This record gives sequence, structure tokens and C-alpha cells, in this order.
Amino acid sequence: MERTKGCLEKLERMNSTLRHREADRVPVSDFFWGSFLEKWREELGFGKDANIYSYYDLDWVVTLPNMDPHIKQFEVIKEDDREIVVRTGYEAVIRKKFDDPMPAFLSFDTNTIERMNAFIFDDPRDDRRFFKGGDNQLAGVGDGFLRDLPAWTDTVESLYPDFPVYGSVCEGHEQLWRIIGSENVMLWIGLYPEELGRFIGRVGEFVIELTKAQIKAAGGMLDGMVIWGDVAYVNGMLFSPEYWRRWFKPIVQAQIEACHAAGLPVIYHGCGNARVIYDDFIGMGLDAYNPLEAKSGLDVVDLRKKYGHTMGFCGNMDALAWANDSKEVLEQEVLRKLNAAKGGGYIFQSDHSVPGNISVERYEYVINLVRKWGRYPLSLGEYDIPELGKVTV
Repeated sequence: MERTKGCLEKLERMNSTLRHREADRVPVSDFFWGSFLEKWREELGFGKDANIYSYYDLDWVVTLPNMDPHIKQFEVIKEDDREIVVRTGYEAVIRKKFDDPMPAFLSFDTNTIERMNAFIFDDPRDDRRFFKGGDNQLAGVGDGFLRDLPAWTDTVESLYPDFPVYGSVCEGHEQLWRIIGSENVMLWIGLYPEELGRFIGRVGEFVIELTKAQIKAAGGMLDGMVIWGDVAYVNGMLFSPEYWRRWFKPIVQAQIEACHAAGLPVIYHGCGNARVIYDDFIGMGLDAYNPLEAKSGLDVVDLRKKYGHTMGFCGNMDALAWANDSKEVLEQEVLRKLNAAKGGGYIFQSDHSVPGNISVERYEYVINLVRKWGRYPLSLGEYDIPELGKVTV
């Protein structure tokens, strides 16, 4: 399948950036909340099938295959015009109130150590994950609610001519908490650290094989991979770095290695402040870390000063500032953060995703600033930070 000239330019822009080389300009894209997309379509008079990535000519897009441990359609427990309650392939019961921004996890069937030990995973290589449509939790239950999604390969194929397409996969903790619940993760780390660790090993085998199977199923149509993995909150790690290094780190290492063996760069999406393990990610050869939440005290300029070009960065535009600060302040912030793009290695995005409280006008204002000032060689005027000069690796 042939790719458009614009797609090839975007791919060169992304790959150069992730190799810490200056391309024509700083790449820009984002993840969008459904509330923002709904407002964007309404204000601009678009139908429900309008593609925001096409409209703003964004530089990359992420896709989600079926990662459910059990491949099955949702079991509807309750449904009315206000909400729906379903049991998913994670054997989790989730309530989605249609007017609320995010779902509520009501219960997890795997709620004892005995049930955890007895848990059986469906084959991560099962073709239905990639080539068949249906329900899956990560793509279907979030700030919106969707069922009977198209086959993942159909989605990849539809995007491939126009965008660099990234696949995605959960790492160990992101997959684990969806099976046993966050409360049990924290409790069992304390009560049953070894037994839980052995189950984490089984979770790891599943997501590592899922990574490899996804790459194979795409048939050469993937340009990179996102690893989803929240292991921190606003003030630091959710659990000790030592526990992460023993049980979770080897999983991420194997996933990165599988992607790199296939020639795919890896962007790790981890919320919160996980700076204490950034050196571990650098040692694993991670290409870029996302989203660098400003609310967690992270600043991409400071990170570039500290880590140089040992790892790429993606994100860090404060969504709260994007929604509320004056345009003058926004311009200052955009130009200051673009200093982190000197020498490549920085993809401009929000510090998580674009929520509904950001107006379409203000979203466009920031994107246009990046397009204007983010052309190489960067000339940032009074906001230039000389010590962040062009450095390559």
C-alpha cells in the first residue's frame, strides 16, 4: 500500500526526532478526550466521522488492538439511558455513566490470591485480537463507550497511507491492575510480594507475546509502539522502585527489545512523576517518555538539562494552562518548552490528553504557535535558552 507524500514527510519528521536529529520542524500530535472531539465537531460543523488528525495534519496516531485477557463480547449487567454496567474480558465490572468523563470500576472477579493463581489467559497470539471486530476494554470503555469495534488491522490499514501509525500494548502493571484492581495490587505487594510477583511474571509473558504478535499481525504497517504503563502518581511511584525493578522492569525491557528488533521506536506513556526510574528507561534504550505531566512537577526544559539527549520526551504542555491562561502566557510557555527540541528528541503534545475544557480556539492557537516557532533551526528570541544548544547523540 502506497503512502502519501505528506505521510512520508511526517514519518521522516518523527523518526529524525526520535533519533535526536533536527527535522524540518518539531512534530506535534495528541490524544483527545471525547468531550473535546464532540465540541470540535459541533463548533466546526463536522459529522461524527470527521478526523481531527487529518484536519490539523498531525504527525502520528496511536491504535489499540484487543488486549483483554479473555476475548469475548461485553456482558451487559445493567443498561438504561443514563448508564451502562458491563463485565469485560478482564473480568472487571465497569459502570459508564454517559455524562461522566470516566468510568467507575465496580469490582474485579479476580479478587483473591486463589483466583489470581487460577487465572488463565487466552492466547496473546489469537488472530481475533487483530483481524476480527468486537468489544475490547481499552478501546471501548473510557471517556466514551463503544462496542463492536472494527478489526484492528482494518483501522491500521485505513490510517497507514496518511499517518505514521503506532501500535500499543500495556506493560505489566497496567495489565495487572485491570485484572485484580489497584487496591489489591498495593495490598498484595505488601502481603504477598513473592506470590504476586510470580503472577506478574505470567502477566509479563502475556504482554510480551502480545507485543510480538501485534507487530507480526500488522504486516509491516506499524511505524512505532506505545507502551501504556502508569506506575506513578503526582508525588512519585505507586510502589517502591525496587519492587518495580525486580518484577515490572524486565517486562518493559523485553517489550522494548521486541519492538527494536522489528525496527520500531518505542514511546512509553506513564502518568505521574516517575523520575526516580528514568535512568532505568534510559538504560533500556527507550526512545521517548510521555506525557510528562506538569501537574506532577515535571518540566521538559529541566528534564532536557538533566538528561541531555539520552532519552526523548513527548508531551508536557500543561492542559490546565492551555485551558485557562492568557494567550500571552501560553506563547511564553510554548516558546520556552520548544527549547527542549534543540537537537531533536522532543515531540510537542499536552501533558496527558486534550480535555473538553480547552476551547477549539485555544487548541488551535497553541498548535499554530508550535507550527510557527517550531521550524528548524529554532529561533526563539527572548525565550531562547542558550545552554540548550544543538546537541546530537
